[in-house]
Amino acid sequence: MTITTRVVNTGQMRPHAPGGLLFVALGLILVAAGYIWRGRVLRPLSVKRAQAAVVRDRSRNLLRSADMAIAEARRRAAHDEPAIVTVGDVTRVARQHYGYLVVEREEAAAALRRRYEASDCWVDCVTDAFN
Repeated sequence: MTITTRVVNTGQMRPHAPGGLLFVALGLILVAAGYIWRGRVLRPLSVKRAQAAVVRDRSRNLLRSADMAIAEARRRAAHDEPAIVTVGDVTRVARQHYGYLVVEREEAAAALRRRYEASDCWVDCVTDAFN
């Protein structure tokens, strides 16, 4: 079995196709733009938006801390006893899980009240958040 190859000479030699050069140039422009603007896209566009995002994250994390404190109190409670959930439990969970150094009692109590009412906790829980 013999393989033969035929080379056709057209007489025109195009070392660089314009489409390929355009593709390479566009890629270099994107790499240069990424190098110049690295990390700037992730920064907030305004101080107000950044502060609003921090407030939203903090309130959401406090609500999650209240949920975790309620679940932990329910696990600790005996079969016929009510679960005791305190505002201190919520602040402790917020410090341990989310790293908040300062959690004010009013914030933690408000989060605990919201989750206490949302999770039908008045049936089997006792709390000090309503003082």
